[in-house]
Amino acid sequence: MTHGWTRTALILFAASLAMWLAPAQAGDDTPLDGYSAADSKTQREWEGKFRDLPDAQILRSSMERLSARPHHVGTAYDKDNAEWLLSRFQSWGWDAHLETFDVLYPTPKRRVVEMTAPTRFTAKLEEPDVAVDPTSSQKKEQLPTYNVYSVDGDVTAPLVYVNYGSAEDYEELDRLGISVKGAIVIARYGRTWRGIKPKLAGEHGAVGCLIYSDPRDDGYFVDNVFPNGPMRPPDGAQRGSVEDFPSSFPGDPLYFDRGDPSAPHYTAANAPGITKIPVLPISYGDAQPLFAALGGPMAPTDWRGVLPIPYHVGPGPAQVHLVVQSDWGLKTLYDVIARIQGASEPDEWIVRGNHHDAWVNGAEDPISGQVALLEEARAMGELVKQGWRPKRTIIYCAWDGEEPGLLGSTAWGEAHGKELQQHAVAYINSDSNARGYLFFSGSHVLEHFLNGVARDVEDPETKQSVGERRRLSLIGTAHSAAERAELRSHPDVRLQALGSGSDYTVFIDRLGVASLNLGFGGETQGGIYHSIYDDFYWYTHFADTDFAYGRALSQTVGTAVMRLADADLLPFDFGGLADAVRTYTKECEDLLKKEQEDTRERNQELREGVFRATNDPRHPVLLPKEQAPVPYINFAPLDNAVDALARAAEHYRRAMARAGAGSLFRSPEALRPINAALRQSEQHLLEAAGLPHRPWYRHMIYAPGLYTGYGVKTLPGVREGIEQRQWQEAESEITRLGNLLAADAAYIDSITKQLEQSAGGQ
Repeated sequence: MTHGWTRTALILFAASLAMWLAPAQAGDDTPLDGYSAADSKTQREWEGKFRDLPDAQILRSSMERLSARPHHVGTAYDKDNAEWLLSRFQSWGWDAHLETFDVLYPTPKRRVVEMTAPTRFTAKLEEPDVAVDPTSSQKKEQLPTYNVYSVDGDVTAPLVYVNYGSAEDYEELDRLGISVKGAIVIARYGRTWRGIKPKLAGEHGAVGCLIYSDPRDDGYFVDNVFPNGPMRPPDGAQRGSVEDFPSSFPGDPLYFDRGDPSAPHYTAANAPGITKIPVLPISYGDAQPLFAALGGPMAPTDWRGVLPIPYHVGPGPAQVHLVVQSDWGLKTLYDVIARIQGASEPDEWIVRGNHHDAWVNGAEDPISGQVALLEEARAMGELVKQGWRPKRTIIYCAWDGEEPGLLGSTAWGEAHGKELQQHAVAYINSDSNARGYLFFSGSHVLEHFLNGVARDVEDPETKQSVGERRRLSLIGTAHSAAERAELRSHPDVRLQALGSGSDYTVFIDRLGVASLNLGFGGETQGGIYHSIYDDFYWYTHFADTDFAYGRALSQTVGTAVMRLADADLLPFDFGGLADAVRTYTKECEDLLKKEQEDTRERNQELREGVFRATNDPRHPVLLPKEQAPVPYINFAPLDNAVDALARAAEHYRRAMARAGAGSLFRSPEALRPINAALRQSEQHLLEAAGLPHRPWYRHMIYAPGLYTGYGVKTLPGVREGIEQRQWQEAESEITRLGNLLAADAAYIDSITKQLEQSAGGQ
């Protein structure tokens, strides 16, 4: 740990603060945001009853049932789980049904990785049974190790090691004078999303891609390997999707948008999301003989893993034969949709989701999150029996097909897109869950609201609030004194922005529904991700073994759902949005300045005739040709719009405080049009034309990066224009974004005016 913090010391320090940082109790008389004082008291009482209900033993039992057999898309147990989930919701009084979609879902028919020179070696491409782990032997039902949406191929070529396969790694290869054109690359998992690795490899001329897990990242370098510890064993491999959704669109690669009959429709042969070169995952046991046969210069120091061999880059003399052949058929998805009808505002929806499909048994990913969702639903069903009835409609969703590419949530979101844009207040997502701290990311209009929720939920380990424990963890691991000071001074823990990688994507990026993604973690080490060992045995021995944090996730998300569902005035706060956009704008301005400075320095070196050499003196390389100077770009349209947004946010905050002090919150008729405007406010951050070169993504503040995948790019049009040195595009995006934010500020001002007029009339 940095700055001298150990995990034990941090917990003890946190526990010492628990008395005065304890969660708010039902008797707290501080009004909740968006509630009158009287309604706040009633709400806290119901929330307290709710948080008493989630049961760790029921969480455990539900996980054991759902993860008992492999249940990837198209399997009998995937459907069986969906039907069991449906029956659970119905037994608790929810109005529930299944929605089905047929999707393209290729499964492997033939997989070959063999070295043909300088010696022969055939990779096993199989994860062995573990005697103490009862479900690891379910071979007939297990999906083999593969990367879904890899194109079919049969290639033989020299092997080249590309580290994590990032853009920076290819720049380093250029400096080494090594090309991957006509080669098969081998990249290690990590740093970049797996789909970026074959994408970049293909763009650099490679004909195939292997992705392996180095023990430095998730094997014996970290801890003991399974079954003696939580980490990946030598023959463990990571399945996963390589669908190129950041450049095209998530969901079924055949459908650009199921909700738009005029949208493009594709075949498996021309779908843009399918890779251009074949790709397979392999274990580090299978990777080691390939590395041992590589020649060429030694890899840079920070490229070297911990296999007991030298790490050379290649190319050759290792020659590899790679074969990928799949069955490109359609499979049926089963989304489980359940609802509790709102008592007074049934046309306003709070949507909550977690996926139920897995690569194999999937105890951690996703069942640890799915069982928490189930306990929320069971507890709410109990509250309904006790007389609670939410004002707004609550919709709970158990998605299918998340693992291949967010198939079930995207299909449902697109099919119901117009309804969701009209009715949805927010979407709250979870995925995997483990021990540790609350991680939260999402739309910044919900930042202040979520901090309020996190202050009211108790951490099961430290007994302080989950929000304060998260703040202390961030302070303890801060990289600088300035960062620590900011964390201490800022009233709320800042939300991280959303990229992609889970089921919130269609809601925020396409539909403009304010979204959150929640889960606990940070204390659990694991190397079984997307392997056959992600099962009930592993989870109950090495993860949240007593399900205390599964219960905490239920308490946290359920409280958020109830608080949104019952608020008189929707508790949106635009100050968090304005603050975040100002930060992102400054980052883009600094990025441009850095590009200008780096270009000047680089060109100066070239003019002075500076040479660099690889760590092998036989490969001297001259630096590339001079680059054109980075032009001045005018950020004024964006800076001015951010100022207008900040003023509008502060104006709204003051008006909301005055309204709360009066009698407006007791007038549902007066609040109804204001709430309608608030729930559609996130849509004012969308552009109908979408982002440059990828029109499916319409949110101008958040998007997955073209070359980061899951990782977010904030102000993506501007930021990626600068990163890719598309200066005219970056300047055009600044103007477009400035216009959008100025219009959003005006929209917020119009809501404020409504609020002031309604409050004045009471």
